[in-house]
Amino acid sequence: MKIAILSDVHGNTIALDAVLNDIQANGRVDEYWVLGDLAAIGYDPVGAIERVAALPNARVIHGNTDRYLVNGHRPGPSLAEAIQDPRLLPTLVETVASFAWTQGALAKTRWLDWLAALPLDHRVTLPDGTRVLLVHASPGTDDGSGMHPGVSDTELELLFRNCDADLVFVGHTHWAADRRAGNARVVNPGSVSNPFPPDLRASYVLLNADATGYRFEHCRVDYDHEAVIDQVKRVRHPAGEYIVRYMRGENISPWMKT
Repeated sequence: MKIAILSDVHGNTIALDAVLNDIQANGRVDEYWVLGDLAAIGYDPVGAIERVAALPNARVIHGNTDRYLVNGHRPGPSLAEAIQDPRLLPTLVETVASFAWTQGALAKTRWLDWLAALPLDHRVTLPDGTRVLLVHASPGTDDGSGMHPGVSDTELELLFRNCDADLVFVGHTHWAADRRAGNARVVNPGSVSNPFPPDLRASYVLLNADATGYRFEHCRVDYDHEAVIDQVKRVRHPAGEYIVRYMRGENISPWMKT
């Protein structure tokens, strides 16, 4: 069986279309595994969800931003934090406006209910008996630090020690990786959208599995970042400057800051 694994679409249908076209160019796949963060922080939340929902034989889980859209919670900073430190107020206002804009775009569709029904995780057994866990950030949660280059081997093992799986696919940090966490192998396919430098291309994983074992490859796909910027400006996205910084490689991962 052949499986395409992708994560963190973030309402960017230009990037998503490039990935889906590349997957098809690599030959037919039997399943799609999508690891959440589908709509928020992007110019086309409805289009992104429509494309994911239409994928054949798809296993889709929710990410933290999907949950925020459903339950009204928001990432930090909180109002209390912004009152204590007024320098955080612009970030708070931008975040609230961004998620409200996306909720508004989805409000007259069935997609909020569809997002609400997505599971936190999913378990699959490959033909050779390998136990697979799909989760957005880490076992039991769609949020938190997740797997990134700043996490030590010891910290990673603690994070995944109760995963009860041999192979775990995670998203969340937008950082393609393949690491060991105790007895588990943890793989991040990277992000379809909102990339971190130095490589701004969309990324995903192709997994091939049969009775003898499994193998996978990380795939990278270029797309028109300027076209995304044009669309962000066209829809007047309230977090437009933040999204544009992603497209231009100006948003640096927290763990890469000096």
